[in-house]
Amino acid sequence: MSNKLRELSAREEDEAKMDMSPMIDMVFLLLVFFIVVSTPMVVKMDAKVKPSVAYNAKQPEEKRGRIVVNVRSDGTIYPIDVEDGPLETDEDITEYVKAFKEKYDNQGFDPRLHLRGDRESVFKYTRKVIKAAALAGVDSVIFSAFDFEN
Repeated sequence: MSNKLRELSAREEDEAKMDMSPMIDMVFLLLVFFIVVSTPMVVKMDAKVKPSVAYNAKQPEEKRGRIVVNVRSDGTIYPIDVEDGPLETDEDITEYVKAFKEKYDNQGFDPRLHLRGDRESVFKYTRKVIKAAALAGVDSVIFSAFDFEN
């Protein structure tokens, strides 16, 4: 009987030790996963477009879901990748905006037209882009402006 009591008292003194290495490994893997999955949104800028200056301009918080269209001073309209060439007709603009709208809708983002118009461009070209985007189903427009003289 004394052996059984000794055995019970010995078990109570032993502390339950937990191996923390699998938990540390899991936290590290989750950290790496979220770093890889979260991709920052970088809006490319056309060097030939000089946006207007608005001293009350501010950086919007949400950068995802933007459909960037550049309107140069001569009225030519370019997509975000200038190498793709100009968007010459209203149908080209509508198809371009529609493709990005579908992509952003599938990703769960609110698609918005990010219009970068040159300060010397005529408004009729900007209106042309807005109408084409409306035909594609995008009704939210962000006008690009600097808050300082460039």
